[in-house]
Amino acid sequence: MVLAAPVAVLAAQRTFPNVGTPLSQAEIQNFDRMIGPEGKELPVGRGTSKEGAEIFAKRCEVCHGKNGENGITHHLVAGSPGKPFRGPFYGVEKDGPSYFPYPTIAWDYINRAMPASNPGSLKPNEVYSLVAFLYYRNGIIKETDVMDEKSLPKVEMPNKNGFVPAKPVYPPEKKPSWY
Repeated sequence: MVLAAPVAVLAAQRTFPNVGTPLSQAEIQNFDRMIGPEGKELPVGRGTSKEGAEIFAKRCEVCHGKNGENGITHHLVAGSPGKPFRGPFYGVEKDGPSYFPYPTIAWDYINRAMPASNPGSLKPNEVYSLVAFLYYRNGIIKETDVMDEKSLPKVEMPNKNGFVPAKPVYPPEKKPSWY
């Protein structure tokens, strides 16, 4: 067993030659593509729900179904235009953007992970358009609203207060006697 350990290490080094090598600054920056809740990292771009509907039909409908409903993968629509779903979020309702506390989450996820066949291949305008389309279909924005790097972070999400705070409040706030 004592002799087998060094042999295993040498075999692993041949199989994975860069294991243990520090990342370069360029490699680190490739990971630094996440968009925070404030949207400071959003790129310049714009999109509308109508533009998003066309892109969705071409690139997303095959998995997510017509208009994001009843697809073979995640069900993306929990509300309807003009009527956002406000919970409770139990099952498939958690799959759609109505569940997100911040409007930038959808942009970030679509940008990095979609379409599943070619993740990260969408241009910023396409991502803004898809977000606008999904937010319109979920009743979060109006069909005429334009999503861009300034308007997207300002979108009021229906479930923004539906999560436990990151830092618990202690001692807990005192509740009235009738509560």
